[in-house]
Amino acid sequence: MHARIDERLQFIFGRRSIRTYAPGEVSETAVTQLLQAAMAAPSAAAKDPWRFVVLRKRETLARVAAALPFGGMLAQASVGFVVCGDLDAAHDRQLSYLLQDCSAAIENLLLCAHALGLGGCWLGVHPREERVQKLKEVFALPPSVVPVAVVAIGLPGEKKEPRTRFNPAYVHREAW
Repeated sequence: MHARIDERLQFIFGRRSIRTYAPGEVSETAVTQLLQAAMAAPSAAAKDPWRFVVLRKRETLARVAAALPFGGMLAQASVGFVVCGDLDAAHDRQLSYLLQDCSAAIENLLLCAHALGLGGCWLGVHPREERVQKLKEVFALPPSVVPVAVVAIGLPGEKKEPRTRFNPAYVHREAW
Protein backbone atom coordinates (compact mmCIF):
# COMPACT_ATOMS: atom_id res chain seq x y z
CA MET A 1 0.00 0.00 0.00
CA HIS A 2 1.21 3.48 -0.81
CA ALA A 3 0.70 6.24 1.73
CA ARG A 4 -1.66 5.98 4.67
CA ILE A 5 -5.26 5.75 3.45
CA ASP A 6 -7.56 8.55 4.56
CA GLU A 7 -10.11 6.99 6.94
CA ARG A 8 -12.99 8.62 5.06
CA LEU A 9 -11.94 6.76 1.91
CA GLN A 10 -11.25 3.41 3.58
CA PHE A 11 -14.58 2.06 2.32
CA ILE A 12 -13.68 2.61 -1.35
CA PHE A 13 -10.13 1.30 -1.01
CA GLY A 14 -11.43 -1.72 0.90
CA ARG A 15 -13.57 -2.87 -2.02
CA ARG A 16 -11.52 -5.59 -3.66
CA SER A 17 -12.25 -8.33 -6.18
CA ILE A 18 -13.17 -11.43 -4.20
CA ARG A 19 -12.82 -14.66 -6.15
CA THR A 20 -13.26 -17.18 -3.33
CA TYR A 21 -16.61 -17.62 -1.60
CA ALA A 22 -17.61 -19.27 1.66
CA PRO A 23 -20.75 -21.41 1.80
CA GLY A 24 -23.91 -19.51 2.62
CA GLU A 25 -26.79 -17.68 1.05
CA VAL A 26 -27.24 -14.07 0.06
CA SER A 27 -30.73 -13.02 1.17
CA GLU A 28 -33.40 -11.81 -1.23
CA THR A 29 -33.36 -8.53 0.71
CA ALA A 30 -29.64 -8.15 -0.06
CA VAL A 31 -30.27 -8.96 -3.75
CA THR A 32 -32.89 -6.20 -3.87
CA GLN A 33 -30.49 -3.78 -2.15
CA LEU A 34 -27.75 -4.66 -4.66
CA LEU A 35 -30.11 -3.99 -7.56
CA GLN A 36 -31.34 -0.74 -6.00
CA ALA A 37 -27.74 0.44 -5.59
CA ALA A 38 -26.90 -0.55 -9.17
CA MET A 39 -29.86 1.39 -10.49
CA ALA A 40 -28.91 4.47 -8.45
CA ALA A 41 -25.92 4.95 -10.78
CA PRO A 42 -25.64 7.94 -13.08
CA SER A 43 -26.94 7.42 -16.60
CA ALA A 44 -26.58 9.52 -19.77
CA ALA A 45 -29.76 11.57 -20.15
CA ALA A 46 -31.27 9.43 -17.33
CA LYS A 47 -32.09 6.70 -19.87
CA ASP A 48 -31.23 3.83 -17.46
CA PRO A 49 -30.55 1.24 -20.18
CA TRP A 50 -29.32 -1.36 -17.69
CA ARG A 51 -31.11 -4.68 -17.42
CA PHE A 52 -30.22 -7.51 -15.02
CA VAL A 53 -30.56 -11.28 -15.07
CA VAL A 54 -30.27 -12.61 -11.51
CA LEU A 55 -28.73 -16.08 -11.21
CA ARG A 56 -29.46 -18.21 -8.14
CA LYS A 57 -29.57 -21.80 -9.39
CA ARG A 58 -26.30 -23.68 -9.00
CA GLU A 59 -26.57 -25.21 -12.49
CA THR A 60 -27.08 -21.79 -14.12
CA LEU A 61 -24.14 -20.30 -12.22
CA ALA A 62 -21.97 -23.25 -13.31
CA ARG A 63 -23.09 -22.94 -16.92
CA VAL A 64 -22.19 -19.25 -17.07
CA ALA A 65 -18.91 -19.91 -15.24
CA ALA A 66 -17.99 -22.44 -17.94
CA ALA A 67 -18.80 -19.89 -20.67
CA LEU A 68 -16.39 -17.28 -19.27
CA PRO A 69 -12.65 -18.06 -19.44
CA PHE A 70 -11.92 -16.50 -16.03
CA GLY A 71 -15.35 -17.09 -14.52
CA GLY A 72 -14.67 -20.18 -12.42
CA MET A 73 -15.49 -18.38 -9.17
CA LEU A 74 -19.04 -17.84 -10.37
CA ALA A 75 -19.78 -21.55 -9.85
CA GLN A 76 -19.17 -21.07 -6.10
CA ALA A 77 -20.91 -17.70 -5.77
CA SER A 78 -24.26 -17.43 -3.99
CA VAL A 79 -25.72 -15.17 -6.65
CA GLY A 80 -24.72 -13.83 -10.04
CA PHE A 81 -25.86 -10.79 -11.97
CA VAL A 82 -25.70 -10.69 -15.75
CA VAL A 83 -25.54 -6.96 -16.39
CA CYS A 84 -26.93 -6.08 -19.78
CA GLY A 85 -27.81 -2.91 -21.60
CA ASP A 86 -30.72 -2.35 -23.94
CA LEU A 87 -29.60 -0.36 -27.00
CA ASP A 88 -33.20 0.69 -27.62
CA ALA A 89 -33.17 2.43 -24.21
CA ALA A 90 -29.64 3.92 -24.37
CA HIS A 91 -29.11 7.63 -24.96
CA ASP A 92 -29.19 8.19 -28.72
CA ARG A 93 -29.05 4.36 -29.04
CA GLN A 94 -25.29 4.69 -28.59
CA LEU A 95 -23.33 1.63 -27.45
CA SER A 96 -20.75 3.85 -25.75
CA TYR A 97 -23.37 5.46 -23.49
CA LEU A 98 -24.85 2.04 -22.74
CA LEU A 99 -21.41 0.72 -21.69
CA GLN A 100 -20.70 3.74 -19.50
CA ASP A 101 -24.10 3.52 -17.80
CA CYS A 102 -23.79 -0.21 -17.17
CA SER A 103 -20.23 0.20 -15.86
CA ALA A 104 -21.42 2.80 -13.34
CA ALA A 105 -24.20 0.42 -12.26
CA ILE A 106 -21.68 -2.42 -11.86
CA GLU A 107 -19.42 -0.33 -9.63
CA ASN A 108 -22.39 0.69 -7.48
CA LEU A 109 -23.39 -2.97 -7.20
CA LEU A 110 -19.86 -3.91 -6.12
CA LEU A 111 -19.67 -1.08 -3.57
CA CYS A 112 -23.05 -2.11 -2.17
CA ALA A 113 -21.86 -5.72 -1.86
CA HIS A 114 -18.84 -4.50 0.06
CA ALA A 115 -21.07 -2.37 2.34
CA LEU A 116 -23.22 -5.45 3.04
CA GLY A 117 -20.15 -7.53 3.98
CA LEU A 118 -20.31 -9.54 0.77
CA GLY A 119 -17.57 -10.25 -1.73
CA GLY A 120 -17.90 -9.61 -5.43
CA CYS A 121 -16.03 -9.91 -8.69
CA TRP A 122 -16.65 -8.19 -12.04
CA LEU A 123 -16.29 -10.54 -15.03
CA GLY A 124 -16.02 -8.76 -18.35
CA VAL A 125 -18.15 -9.95 -21.26
CA HIS A 126 -18.34 -7.10 -23.81
CA PRO A 127 -16.51 -6.63 -26.23
CA ARG A 128 -15.47 -10.30 -26.45
CA GLU A 129 -17.81 -11.44 -29.21
CA GLU A 130 -17.68 -15.14 -28.27
CA ARG A 131 -18.71 -14.27 -24.67
CA VAL A 132 -21.43 -11.89 -25.85
CA GLN A 133 -22.88 -14.52 -28.20
CA LYS A 134 -22.71 -17.29 -25.60
CA LEU A 135 -24.65 -15.25 -23.04
CA LYS A 136 -27.14 -14.06 -25.66
CA GLU A 137 -27.76 -17.74 -26.44
CA VAL A 138 -27.87 -19.01 -22.83
CA PHE A 139 -30.38 -16.35 -21.75
CA ALA A 140 -32.27 -15.89 -25.04
CA LEU A 141 -31.58 -12.16 -24.92
CA PRO A 142 -33.51 -9.94 -27.34
CA PRO A 143 -31.48 -8.55 -30.27
CA SER A 144 -31.24 -5.05 -28.74
CA VAL A 145 -29.84 -6.35 -25.42
CA VAL A 146 -26.06 -6.47 -24.99
CA PRO A 147 -24.51 -8.48 -22.14
CA VAL A 148 -21.83 -6.21 -20.67
CA ALA A 149 -20.55 -8.19 -17.67
CA VAL A 150 -21.35 -10.78 -15.07
CA VAL A 151 -20.90 -10.03 -11.37
CA ALA A 152 -20.33 -12.87 -8.91
CA ILE A 153 -21.46 -12.17 -5.34
CA GLY A 154 -21.16 -14.29 -2.21
CA LEU A 155 -19.93 -14.53 1.33
CA PRO A 156 -16.22 -13.71 1.17
CA GLY A 157 -13.93 -16.71 1.44
CA GLU A 158 -10.81 -14.53 1.40
CA LYS A 159 -9.73 -11.26 2.98
CA LYS A 160 -7.77 -8.63 1.12
CA GLU A 161 -6.24 -5.51 2.57
CA PRO A 162 -7.47 -2.10 1.41
CA ARG A 163 -5.25 -0.53 -1.22
CA THR A 164 -5.03 2.06 -3.91
CA ARG A 165 -3.35 1.78 -7.29
CA PHE A 166 -2.78 5.51 -7.53
CA ASN A 167 0.08 6.32 -9.88
CA PRO A 168 1.06 9.99 -10.27
CA ALA A 169 2.61 9.18 -13.68
CA TYR A 170 -0.94 8.66 -15.00
CA VAL A 171 -2.01 12.20 -14.06
CA HIS A 172 -1.58 15.24 -16.29
CA ARG A 173 -2.42 18.78 -15.24
CA GLU A 174 -3.95 21.30 -17.63
CA ALA A 175 -2.37 19.58 -20.68
CA TRP A 176 -0.81 16.27 -21.64
